[in-house]
Amino acid sequence: MSSVEPGNNSQPSATAQPSLNVVAQYIKDLSFENPRAPMSLVPRDKAPSINVNVNVVPKARAEGEYEVDLKLEAMAKHDDDVVFALELTYGGVFRVQNVPEQHLHAFVMIECPRMIFPFARQIIAETTRNGGFMPLMIDPIDFVALYQNYLQRMAQQAQQQQETPVN
Repeated sequence: MSSVEPGNNSQPSATAQPSLNVVAQYIKDLSFENPRAPMSLVPRDKAPSINVNVNVVPKARAEGEYEVDLKLEAMAKHDDDVVFALELTYGGVFRVQNVPEQHLHAFVMIECPRMIFPFARQIIAETTRNGGFMPLMIDPIDFVALYQNYLQRMAQQAQQQQETPVN
């Protein structure tokens, strides 16, 4: 198996292994709201219900480079009262090499957010803690299942568009 070494101008062979490198990672947007403070900090008999939404948004950049935004939204409520609302867009720029074209979209949508998720998770935990609450420790995310759900939604949308008559 051969690979391209730094300073070596030879082309990678057909057996070159796929590689993924993080070029940069950063907070793109962070918002935390505690609309009922300080009353929201008073202990209650039951824990709030917390809803977490996840979205992955890829964008091609230069040849072999991709920007991937991991968007996480968390909202805690007691009945209809918002306890806190948090929105985080955590971005990364990735260099992807030796991934076959037919697998590239899945690779970027699964592996890139998987690499930056632990950092986004830590930011959310620290932000909720700094907001006066217990740290919100989001469970690990199955990015493969998230991608499969994405593919199903796209297939359903395509089918609905085909079934809709054009006037």
